[in-house]
Amino acid sequence: MERSPNPDEAAAIGAAISRFQAETAPAQASAGDALSPWQRAALSEGVGAKGVLQKHLEGGSQWQS
Repeated sequence: MERSPNPDEAAAIGAAISRFQAETAPAQASAGDALSPWQRAALSEGVGAKGVLQKHLEGGSQWQS
């Protein structure tokens, strides 16, 4: 015997699905997570590719530390 749910049952099913999705959804990334660890390290150390390239083109050593 199959029957369709009445409007109250359908609303309860929909609410249960919405609640399940809200409780199990992954946490939203914060603004700090937008940078990769490499980018974060470069920014904190003040490293920029443009400055390294300029030193290399001017005859500086190839590896900058």
